[in-house]
Amino acid sequence: MYRLSKRLGILSSVVFFVALSQPSHAEDDFAKWKQQTQSDFQEYKDKRDKEFTAFLEMHWKEMDLLKGVVRDPKPKPVAIPVAKPQPVVKVPQPVVKIPSVPESKPEPVVIRPVPVPVVRPVVVPEKKVVRKGRKLVVTYLGGKHDFYYDPKMKTGLTQRINEKAVSKFWSAMSLADYDDLIAQVDEKSKLLQLNDWAYALLVHDISRKLYPSSEAGQSLFTWFVLAKAGYQSRIAYNDHKVYLLVPSQQPLYAVPYFTFDKVRYYAVRFDGKGQKLGQVYTYDGNYPDAVKALNMQLNNEVLIDAKSSRRDLSFDFEGKNYVIRAAYDNERIRFMETYPQLDLEWYFKGKVGAVASTPLQRQLSDYMKGMDEQKAVNFLLRFVQTSLRYKTDEVQFGKENYLFAEETLYYPYSDCEDRSILFAWLVHSLLGMDVVGLDYPGHVATAVRFKGHVDGDSIMHNGKRYVVTDPTYINASAGMAMPAFKKEKPGVIKIR
Repeated sequence: MYRLSKRLGILSSVVFFVALSQPSHAEDDFAKWKQQTQSDFQEYKDKRDKEFTAFLEMHWKEMDLLKGVVRDPKPKPVAIPVAKPQPVVKVPQPVVKIPSVPESKPEPVVIRPVPVPVVRPVVVPEKKVVRKGRKLVVTYLGGKHDFYYDPKMKTGLTQRINEKAVSKFWSAMSLADYDDLIAQVDEKSKLLQLNDWAYALLVHDISRKLYPSSEAGQSLFTWFVLAKAGYQSRIAYNDHKVYLLVPSQQPLYAVPYFTFDKVRYYAVRFDGKGQKLGQVYTYDGNYPDAVKALNMQLNNEVLIDAKSSRRDLSFDFEGKNYVIRAAYDNERIRFMETYPQLDLEWYFKGKVGAVASTPLQRQLSDYMKGMDEQKAVNFLLRFVQTSLRYKTDEVQFGKENYLFAEETLYYPYSDCEDRSILFAWLVHSLLGMDVVGLDYPGHVATAVRFKGHVDGDSIMHNGKRYVVTDPTYINASAGMAMPAFKKEKPGVIKIR
């Protein structure tokens, strides 16, 4: 469709310039030609939908969904050790007279300036766009958003779900003016800086308003719009439900899936809950031009109507007590709760919103002024180790559940990978130091590359020495690996 649209645009330009040099009746010819080409294009689109509708009536087969992949089957430690203060061993030294030399002190670390959040101005269009169709108000990410839709998109689902019902739904939707609604969703996506998952979530929230009492209608609507927007979406059904299937650029965990042509299609939900499907009916084929897989990376700050809350985090460091007032955005937490589980690296790379990042960075950076690298890293270690309470995901959530950095500031408990993700972000954002994740069987920690030498446990990665820093090993300083993992060789997670 894109190629045909491009050709029509080029032909339109050619005819336009020719028309300028011809008598006025050429304008009528151009209008007729333009109307004919648009009609031809509409016929092409209708033919594509007609062929896909016919395909949906026949090409179905019964399949078993594969169980979602488990990331790390080895359980995490229920109780975490506390490091004992290292005794200072005094060795008698012979008295040697040395000329007095001024004592050199480690240079203080350079604290990165805390970025000032940029408040994006509301863009008001010069001309008010008059939308066709009925108005729909959707509550999404804490705000209310208006959309206008063709009533034909709200098609009935009275019969039992089978291949004919699905085919009939697609046919009815394809006859509606869906292009305008998709254009509105695209505009909203750009304004709110939505990533692919947030885009799909918006489409699903629209489906919930259109089909409030029909989960089947919600799944079918989301499938149709995502396919028309260029995403490789499919559906499956059984006697009970209709399921949305989408591929992802990143592996998803604990989500059932099919494999078609070596591509996994995951049966996703938008409420963060799991599901067991068993045997279902689905089809093996893609809607033309639907070629994109969801990119799940949270690499920009999705703009949300912030509703912030705070909690006090207290810890001791070198005999002094510190209290940090941490903030978090409730709406961002709700958004992150919808996320399927990903590989660890995507949590380490996740963008932290300004509501959580700015106040936390400012308070910690004020306290670290004048500290050298090693002391600053140990200060951040103690903050994460002791101001947060520990519980495994199985105890807190009943399942493995990795958290983004700001989620760790929200939930009452956190475990090893959650603390490592938060600590790595703090070290990189405040000190500008290189950090990697350490993935042990049943445990996650971090390692930091120092400019100067720091004694203790370390790993070599790409020819560089990284000192072990474990945000879960209570009161441990840089260079102290948790005893149970001292002899283990971890996998290295490159963060940046």
